[in-house]
Amino acid sequence: MAGRYYDDWTIGDTIVHDLERTVTEADNLTICTMTHNPQPLHLSRAYAETTEFGQIVVNGIFTFGLMVGVSVGETTLGTLVANLGYDKLVMPAPVFIGDTLRARTEIIALRESKSRPDAGIITFGHKMFNQRDKLVCESLRMALILKRPV
Repeated sequence: MAGRYYDDWTIGDTIVHDLERTVTEADNLTICTMTHNPQPLHLSRAYAETTEFGQIVVNGIFTFGLMVGVSVGETTLGTLVANLGYDKLVMPAPVFIGDTLRARTEIIALRESKSRPDAGIITFGHKMFNQRDKLVCESLRMALILKRPV
């Protein structure tokens, strides 16, 4: 499904995204390398085993990016002008290698753009859950979305 135009949304619309992803060690290592993050909790099994988690905790940037990325095909693909910001990002539970993650998106707010008559601003509420239905990441995303061409 391609992304929807601003006009196609109403507050409260909810999408349960079909795409799920099992997190791999390679995913975690790649994001740590790409972001120059040397945190041993993400990279050292020996260190991580001494923590309260007892195992490597996946880098939260991966979890956040996956949550937003999974939503794109059904929300903003081809209709996005720009992401304007993210707010209230929380990660209430850790993600571990081998966890399978899935996302849900709800439309929180809609408003006309004051400067762009061909677009509107949507606040998406994204949530990501693990295979045990535990919330692992949540954020608001404000995006400038095209209106349906006339």
